Amino acid sequence: MEVGFLGLGIMGKAMSLNLLRHGFKVTVWNRTLSKCDELVQHGASIGETPAAVVKKCKYTIAILSDPPAALSVVFDKDGILEQINNEKGYIDMSTVDADTSSKISEAITSRGGRFLEAPVSGSKKPAEDGQLVILAAGNKALYDEVLPAFDVLGKKSFFLGEVGNGAKMKLVVNMTMGSMMNAFAEGIMLAGKSGLNPQNLLDVLDLGAMSNPMFKLKGPTILQKNYTPAFPLKHQQKDMRLALALGDENAVPMPVAAAANEAFKKARSLGLGDLDFSAVFETLKPIGPSSS
Repeated sequence: MEVGFLGLGIMGKAMSLNLLRHGFKVTVWNRTLSKCDELVQHGASIGETPAAVVKKCKYTIAILSDPPAALSVVFDKDGILEQINNEKGYIDMSTVDADTSSKISEAITSRGGRFLEAPVSGSKKPAEDGQLVILAAGNKALYDEVLPAFDVLGKKSFFLGEVGNGAKMKLVVNMTMGSMMNAFAEGIMLAGKSGLNPQNLLDVLDLGAMSNPMFKLKGPTILQKNYTPAFPLKHQQKDMRLALALGDENAVPMPVAAAANEAFKKARSLGLGDLDFSAVFETLKPIGPSSS
């Protein structure tokens, strides 16, 4: 199977490499084209524009940073719409709101193309290991056709029905994750400030009902002050904002998520946006000479 791949950030690069390792022919594009060079060394071809990728490939996958980026590759000059037709399928795996996904879907289908939204749950390591969870919605026939690729990229794929459901599910998942990360960070800080060994807290949590892979992975890195980005904090805050907007639309009170969003916004104001989202822990430290 030959696929196009648009967007070679932390996730896109790992996912493209996985497809190449499993024998897929992959044509890649990134806004900064030099990011394609490493993929070429592993056998990928380069498309000079999103339109060029779609022209070459029956299926094109995209994973982009935010709604404006997702819309740009579709609607801008040399974008998807210039080459989409009834023989092409477009799969957007970006984390966006349902309205953005619907706009893209309407534009693609109005030109005869088929569309699938398929945001993923997971960060850098699951992307590298092909252990993502894929939350797809849209054209069921297209979903069935690209399952071989999804089976390489993820450990489980869900088909959730009409366009928008995948986007909503991803926002609910990331909202829950962001809220949990803030509670976890507060727990680590409280343990340390009250004279406890934070490592003991991690050990206790890991043995109880709250044991989970995120705490197990992020706890030690927080204690080491290692915030190498697996999921950049600025993207987590974007997802919190979009989830809160979804809450507004549905009149769902979300006080915990709202507070978590403010913490991520504070972290961004401190210049931590490009670090891992676990760097929200740094917002709990006092500002000043004694904060080191």
